[in-house]
Amino acid sequence: MLERGELSCRELVELTLRRIGAADRELNAFRVVNAYAALAAADAADRARARGDHRALLGIPIAVKDDTDVAGESTTHGTSVRPVPAARDAHLVARLRQAGAVIVGKTRMPEFGQWAFTETAGGGHTRNPWDLARTTGGSSGGSAAAVAAGLVPAATGTDGGGSIRIPAACCGLYGLKVQRGRVSTQPRSARWSALAVVGALTRSVEDAAALYDVVSGALPGDPWLAAPPPVPFRQAVCAGPGPLRIGVAPRPTVPGVRLDPEQESALWATADALADLGHQVRLVRPRYPEFLSVWTTQALGALGPDAQDLCAAASHPDARHVLERRTRENLALALRMPAAASAWATRRAERITAAVTGMFTTMDLLLTPAIAEVPRRVGALDGVSARRASLRSLPSIAYTALWNLTGQPAAALPAGLSRDGLPLAVQLVGRPGDETTVLQVSAQLERARPWAALRPPALPPR
Repeated sequence: MLERGELSCRELVELTLRRIGAADRELNAFRVVNAYAALAAADAADRARARGDHRALLGIPIAVKDDTDVAGESTTHGTSVRPVPAARDAHLVARLRQAGAVIVGKTRMPEFGQWAFTETAGGGHTRNPWDLARTTGGSSGGSAAAVAAGLVPAATGTDGGGSIRIPAACCGLYGLKVQRGRVSTQPRSARWSALAVVGALTRSVEDAAALYDVVSGALPGDPWLAAPPPVPFRQAVCAGPGPLRIGVAPRPTVPGVRLDPEQESALWATADALADLGHQVRLVRPRYPEFLSVWTTQALGALGPDAQDLCAAASHPDARHVLERRTRENLALALRMPAAASAWATRRAERITAAVTGMFTTMDLLLTPAIAEVPRRVGALDGVSARRASLRSLPSIAYTALWNLTGQPAAALPAGLSRDGLPLAVQLVGRPGDETTVLQVSAQLERARPWAALRPPALPPR
């Protein structure tokens, strides 16, 4: 509509701001909305279009997760700490702006992205547009709620254990975790000790491809570099990948987690759809190595510096006492961690990666559930300790966190609705560096079983 002149950028952003104003009291997706700056950017986009500018995202409103710097706004990492505003955009945001995107605000997350539920003592519960009594997942839950409710067409996320894929699964969205090194994480050279990547949540596969075409690329100083794809992602999703070998693995990667029967039914329905599309689909039973000890060590190793940096940038001296009790519990563990633990985790992660990625010599993709349970009711974190919060997060990360350790691409995609009308989802895991195949097969499934037009129930009137 923007290209055809049926809608101006200002009209689109005004509509976005009205929708946020009407719905966010119930959803609690946004920590801050900057209407003045968004409208000014929309006006600039209209002037650029009048001059013949056709950048990929010109005038498109996008929200940014609150662990990513936006110039002039504080980056709180989901805490009640208010550091001084960021002096400049993170690389991800800068690339979005260079493509013409309009940044409308920052979305909510749990403190430092530690949990699979977007709930904080200071910011309250972020609620799922499909059922306001249910969680959006985490940690990019505010971004997922904003996109699922139609407040913005896309929002950024980060993923260190499933934090893009889990909220996508809970909210009926497409969430691709790209290969480590595909998108620069600057100004942070490494997020979550190499576990986390930055990216986006979208409604459709094509939208995801278009966004990753814009933001992909490394900067000097980045510790990892992913080889460029053979063709742009948006071009790739228009082409079929040909028959592929796809393994189906219903078993969780960690012990002690039971797969919900409705999620399992969605998995096998997706496997049938892939077979109908001409792929060779077979049950596989991978022998997953124990990896949570390594993953936890790396995540805790990152928490200490992140928390210390945030508190040092705060405008008041007692910032650490503002953090939630469970964050302070994890921070105490992080600060007591022996220096040798990080080196051990790095060595062990390399061995686990070699063992796990070896599976992909006999298959092109792995199909798994995205999460083990249907979205649970909000309040999972109310009054609980760090240990209890981790245990309650386990069914959400049971299929996702391993692929952060190995660094390879993985995507959550919608797979229908439960009996209660809640989103179900599956995960496609690709070979190292092969987002192209993940995107192509995701697009095949979307064409076979369209989900982008499926909308959550209307929110209650204000």
